[in-house]
Amino acid sequence: MGVPKEGEFITIQSYKHDGKLHRVWRDTMVLKTSEHSLIGVNDHTLVTESDGRRWVTREPAIVYFHEKFWFNIIAMIRDNGVSYYCNLASPFVLDAEALKYIDYDLDIKIFPDGEKKLLDVDEYEMHRQQMGYSAEIDYILKENVKELVEWINEGKGPFSEAYVKLWYERYKQLSRKSS
Repeated sequence: MGVPKEGEFITIQSYKHDGKLHRVWRDTMVLKTSEHSLIGVNDHTLVTESDGRRWVTREPAIVYFHEKFWFNIIAMIRDNGVSYYCNLASPFVLDAEALKYIDYDLDIKIFPDGEKKLLDVDEYEMHRQQMGYSAEIDYILKENVKELVEWINEGKGPFSEAYVKLWYERYKQLSRKSS
């Protein structure tokens, strides 16, 4: 499969370090692909958990994946402003089946008022021991937490208001075309 084009839909699959499927998003609309990144949107997207539970995303969310950084970013567009959910995860790969990455438990949540929370530190420690994350992976992830916090503090990329507005507008244009 070639690179997905703007307006096309892809599946996103997240895995755990031990290779087990963790979560699947069924129809993510691609807004832009560049040499190293992919920007998409989830809106009322079906999500399936590893235990078979299914749910549908409530609000539009701009998703950002990169081939070099060990994180991906979800900007959720809500009535009270934009909330962010950032997964510490392997860089993504794209094949004929889906966009895929390994989820490494640690998450950073940013609330509309700018408050930041590092989540799932206990889960990370537990999985690091259970699944044997290497010292190298541990180091890479901790460095990427720092990088991510820098992006957040500087309002870089997905963390700028203009970015979210631009891609949300693009999504609305594309959905009007396809409906």
